[in-house]
Parts: sequence; C-alpha cells; structure tokens
Amino acid sequence: MTTETLTSTASKDLKTSTNTNINTNLNSVDQHKEPHKGSFFNSIATKNAINPWGVVVLLSTFLLMIGSAFLVFDLQNDFQDFRAERINSTFGLIFLVVATGLFIFKAGFFIYNLFLYYKYKAVASVSDSELPTCTVIVPAYNEGKQVWDTLMSLADSDYPEGKLELLAIDDGSKDDTWYWMQEAKKRLGDRLSIYKQPKNKGKRHALYRGFNLGMGDVFVTVDSDSVVKSDTLRNLVSPFVTNENCGAVAGNIRVLNNEKALLPKMLNVSFVLSFEFVRSAESALNSVLCTPGALAAYRRTAVFACLEDWINQTFMGQPSDIGEDRAMTNMILKQGKHVLFQKNAYCYTNVPEQYKGLYKMFIRWGRSNVRENIQMSKYVFTDFREGSKLGTRLLFISQSSKIIMSYPFLVFMLFFIVMHPILFISSTIFSILILSSFPVLFYAKNYKLSESFWAYSYSILYTFGLFWITPYAIATASRRGWLTREITEKK
Repeated sequence: MTTETLTSTASKDLKTSTNTNINTNLNSVDQHKEPHKGSFFNSIATKNAINPWGVVVLLSTFLLMIGSAFLVFDLQNDFQDFRAERINSTFGLIFLVVATGLFIFKAGFFIYNLFLYYKYKAVASVSDSELPTCTVIVPAYNEGKQVWDTLMSLADSDYPEGKLELLAIDDGSKDDTWYWMQEAKKRLGDRLSIYKQPKNKGKRHALYRGFNLGMGDVFVTVDSDSVVKSDTLRNLVSPFVTNENCGAVAGNIRVLNNEKALLPKMLNVSFVLSFEFVRSAESALNSVLCTPGALAAYRRTAVFACLEDWINQTFMGQPSDIGEDRAMTNMILKQGKHVLFQKNAYCYTNVPEQYKGLYKMFIRWGRSNVRENIQMSKYVFTDFREGSKLGTRLLFISQSSKIIMSYPFLVFMLFFIVMHPILFISSTIFSILILSSFPVLFYAKNYKLSESFWAYSYSILYTFGLFWITPYAIATASRRGWLTREITEKK
C-alpha cells in the first residue's frame, strides 16, 4: 500500500471520526455496569447482547456441564476404583498428597483474598489543586487509526489542562500510525507532543524515551489501542497524593471490543475477576504484582530510581523486550514502595478476537511471569520494606506454585487422559462447573447476569485449549519478541 493511498484512506476516516464516537463506545461498555433485568434467555435474544454463535457456544457449554455432572454421578464406582488405584501406587500417593496440600493452600488463600477484597477501598479523587503534574505516554506500533481514538479520549480527560502533558511515540510503525498522530497533533496543538523512533526498537524503548522527555511528577502509560473515561486519569493518580509511599498504581482494565467476537466476551468476564477481585486483594496488601501496560501510573522518583536497570534488563544473556510493565512493577516493589489498584480508573482496551492472537498474548505474559517471579524471589524474603511482608510473600508463593506445578499436572493430565479418558473429561468439566461458579457470581453481582456465563465457556477454553501455555512459556522463557504486533495481528 502506498503512502498516498494510506493518506487518502486516513483522510476519509478522519472526516467520520469524532469524539462522539469515542463516547459512544464508552457508553456502550458502561451499559454492562447496569443491573441485569429479565431472564438470561430474554437477554441473549436482544439485538446486541449475543450473536447466534454466542448462543450456540453458551448452550453447548451448559450441555457439556450437565452431561459431565451426570457422568460423575453415574461413574461413582469407577472414581472410587481410580482413587484406590492411586493410593496403592507410590507415584499416585505422592501426587495425591501434593495435590491435597496445594488444594488446602489454595482454598485457604482464596478465603484470605476474599477477606482482602472486602477490605479494599478505592481512593476517591482529590481536588484539582492537589492533583500532581502528570505526563501521559502513549507508545504505538502498527496501531493505525486506533491511536487517534486513544489520544482524543485522553485529551477529553477531566484533568487540569495546565497539569497534563500528552506524549505519543511511534515506534517505527509500518502502517499509517504516524499519520494519525500528526492529525491528532493538528487537533490538539500544544497539548500533545509526538515523536517517531527511527526504527522499531520495542515498547520498552519507546516508554524509556517518554520517561526521559516527560516533565510530570507522575507518569501514566496507556496502550495505543485503549480509551479511557473522562475521570480515569484523576482517579488513577490520586493515591500518589494520599499515600506518600505509593510508587505505582494499576488501572481497571475492561475489554473494548467485547461486542465483536466470542473471545473478547469471555476475556471481558475474565478481566473483571483478574482486576476487580484479584488486584483489589493485592492492593489491600499494598502489593499489586503487575501494573498493566494498558493503564498504569508511576511516581517519577520511583521510575528514575530503577530506570537504567529497567531499560538494560536481561534474561539469560538476552535483552528483555517483553514484560516491561511487570518488570517496572517488580523494581518499584523492591524499592519498598506501595503498588495499588484503582477500581474507579477505567480503561477499555482491544483484545485478540482469534485463537492465534490469544495464545500468543498469553505466551508473552507467561514468559514475563516466569522471568519476574525469578527476580522477585531474590528480594521478597528479605527486609525489602517497612511493615508486614507476609501478604506479599503469600502472593509470590501462590503465583510461583502455579508455575512450578504446571509440569507435574501436565504429566498427570496426559496420564489421566490416556488411562481413563471418560473419567478425565467428566471430572474436569464438573470441576469447571464448581470452580467457575465464583467468577460467574462475581460478575453477575457487579455487572450483568447474562454475560457472567461466559466464565464457564472461558474456563473450558483455557483448560482444553490453553493448558500448554505455562509449560511452554517456562521452556521458552529466554525467547524474545512481542509476537502480536504485526499489521495483520494486533494485540
């Protein structure tokens, strides 16, 4: 595609692109916060709730679960024989003891998280006069017109204009991303500064340039395929005013494209549990383990205390060009700073709509988790900050156990499939029915009942379609590459 064609196409798109479109998208997402009214089946019949394929997927999920529940009931004697078979073998007994111990730990840890969740309170926005100066950094690569929407939503923020600095950095894009940044610059004038990397060097280097250019007391990083609500920025940075030891804040991430495909619908429900439950509990311990790249805020002094280590970070002799958000969070936690979550700071981001994009995103996250858990192990059991560190250590142990036990459980799963396929399928799906009921109830309580049932479908997809991610991420932890930022495949 020629530059002239790109420019011509972009110009036509610009004429139809307004701030109203952004607000319409946000309003559409906000509707999911309204209490559910009417039955589930009435909801799925509405025009925009779920497409026909969605109905098929959900009904198939329920049929699988009903069938598995019946099989579990019908095969009770076989389950008893299998349990006896495991106890009578050394390998089976060891596995049973380990699995029981892990279950007890996980069950107790869940109850602990539930207590922390109810203890958590988001910080209310401070006044305009108290808000710190803020630099928002938007790195972009092959994002096209979406970067325009991102910058316009940030410009519409309810934040004192004299205290807000917007920086957008094109990381050597091959499409028309730079054109849309230039158009945004024409619209916003001095409120926005745009920069272009001479070549694609990766998101970490684009952010590094932004950190060095920015003048704010607080840095906010926003992905270029995301939009924010008008009060997001002020809510996000308020904890820095109320808590002098706060080093970083995680935003509340929701799915922007959840009406376009089935995977975003599933991920939208998953994100609510990951952020509004898990990160709320972590925040109650002042120890959110990862501030998301889609929306995060950092105290300037905390960033510059680790900036050179962060940009020069390596793993097994190779430069780290993924997991920049988790790495920055880890280094700020190591400084003894608090890392918090703001439930009232919403950001809506695009997620993969196809399986290939989804597993590549999870591989990147998995490799980052492996690397950063190794780094965290080096300080989490030291006197790295004042006050109690027990909760932070429990968070580390919980996450590490998932990584460490991925191979033993994979081996057992494959053995179970080969030796007892019917028992495996029935017990696994029945377990999903039980364990996924909490995400369903949690989402239904906070948003809409009809959408909450996607938690079941997502759990089945993850169990049978993405179970290999963590073992593969461990085996390939040293590999580099973003995986999902080509023109044909975004995030």
